[in-house]
Amino acid sequence: MSRVAFDIPAEIALQLGADDRQAGIALRMMAAIKLFELGRLSCGAAAELAGVPQPLFLARLGDYGVAALDLTADELAHDLANA
Repeated sequence: MSRVAFDIPAEIALQLGADDRQAGIALRMMAAIKLFELGRLSCGAAAELAGVPQPLFLARLGDYGVAALDLTADELAHDLANA
């Protein structure tokens, strides 16, 4: 397993959580969600990065305004027609 460490200003850490540990958890979740949103990580890989089970990761996407499924209207219509 790789480890990444970086410094953040104390004011930002306070905004992210009550302590360094909670700020780290929040940053891991945000990074995982953004990488998932960009298509750089699968749902499973993003959940692993966030350190949470996949169902919890999927449930948290809405908190950040990210859709669990990224289908166009045509793709959705096609999927529904073939269900």
